[in-house]
Amino acid sequence: VKECQAYGLAMPRLTVEPGRAIIGPGGVTVYEVGTVKNVEGLRTYVSVDGGMSDNLRTALYGAEYTSVLASRESAGGPMLSRLVGKHCESGDIVVRDLWLPEDLSAGDLVAVAATGAYCRSMASNYNFVPKPAVVAVRDGVSRVLVRRETQDDLLRLDAEVGA
Repeated sequence: VKECQAYGLAMPRLTVEPGRAIIGPGGVTVYEVGTVKNVEGLRTYVSVDGGMSDNLRTALYGAEYTSVLASRESAGGPMLSRLVGKHCESGDIVVRDLWLPEDLSAGDLVAVAATGAYCRSMASNYNFVPKPAVVAVRDGVSRVLVRRETQDDLLRLDAEVGA
């Protein structure tokens, strides 16, 4: 205050944008693996039950994430992978390049770290995919904060069409 007064400056206002710094690291997105497709000599594509509808950041401006197998332990060696969504779009990439276990298979769960900022707020129903639930976990106890959308939720605004 004293220095601002000495130089005739207005007191500055300090604001903090907490998204990436505070919220981002605290959020994790858990996906279920749908298919695993090896493209010989290139990489393995791992599709999951979400994608650009719940995390547009990679497609929109190249956000980078990492992911791990979360549902079990694996003794499999590493395979170069690309984690992709279920939307069949060229930009539907969750993690561009990462190493996942070579024994990864359909039904496994993978966790994508640091997705707490903006993913849910930017989520859409692209390709009519329902938005996922938001779950808080503390001391090993989980609590649903926002329930998963249902097909009824997606259809609730449709007007009846008469014959």
